[in-house]
Parts: sequence; structure tokens; C-alpha cells
Amino acid sequence: MADAERAAQDERQLVVFRLADEEYGVDVSTVREIIHPQQITRVPNAPEFVEGVINLRGRVCPVVDLRKRFDVAVGETTPESRIVIVDIDGEEVGVIVDAVTEVLSITEERLSEASEVLTFSDSDTVEGIADVGERLVILVGLATVLSNENGGAPSREGDATE
Repeated sequence: MADAERAAQDERQLVVFRLADEEYGVDVSTVREIIHPQQITRVPNAPEFVEGVINLRGRVCPVVDLRKRFDVAVGETTPESRIVIVDIDGEEVGVIVDAVTEVLSITEERLSEASEVLTFSDSDTVEGIADVGERLVILVGLATVLSNENGGAPSREGDATE
């Protein structure tokens, strides 16, 4: 039983999603829900990758298009497209992805740290690379990707400029 508990502690669960031809993963603990695309209200003067806001059961939730944020060619919304609602430092933010493909359990030994693989200036947005057999899944640090310092989603607490 102790070995099984230790193995469970060494595993991470990831929500895996697709953008273009690449697979990305985020820690399942940050994901609040996954919804179908819905009407998005544009916000004036928002960064290009901020699509706007949605009404999420009476709460205003900013929505970011990760294709635009990652500088990937923007595709059309398809029946597989989803908005993944994530919790970033207590704020809910929606991220548009091409498809959510799975929830994946991965052991720590199958993860490579980003610092071992990447050396560019924005590499802190990548937490690691998961080796999943024939494919690689890029672990994304959404808190960094969506932080205001990196030009991420606007806060509801008054980021407006006058």
C-alpha cells in the first residue's frame, strides 16, 4: 500500500488541449470547468489576444484566445473548440482552445523541466515537457501566460487606463 501511495504522489494530472497541431497541458487543479464557446462581449482597447468577456452564471469572466497569445495561426471555431475556465490567483479566466483531448496522469519521471529544454526569454511560460509515448505535451504555466506583466487578461479590479 505504501508503494501505491508513493506512486500516486509522484503523478500529476493534466488537462490536455490542442492548439493547431500541438498539445498542451495544464494542472487539473487550476481548471474549474470546460464549456462550449458562447457569445463573447468585446472590451475596447484590450490586447489583441483578449477576446472579451462572457457571462458565466452571473459573473463576468475575461476570455483569452491562446492561439493569439502563443502567436499560433488563428483558426476557426469548430464543434470541438472549448473555453477552459481556469483559476489564476483567485480570478476565473477563460482560455479558448481548439479541443480538450483528455485528462492525463503522468509520473514525474516522464517530465522534463523547461529550463533543460528551452532557453528563450519567454520560457518561463512553459513549466515542462511531458513525454507521453509517441507524443510530447507542453506543460503551460497559465498564471505566467495570463499575468498582467506579460500583457495577459485584464483584471476586474481597475486596469483601465485613462
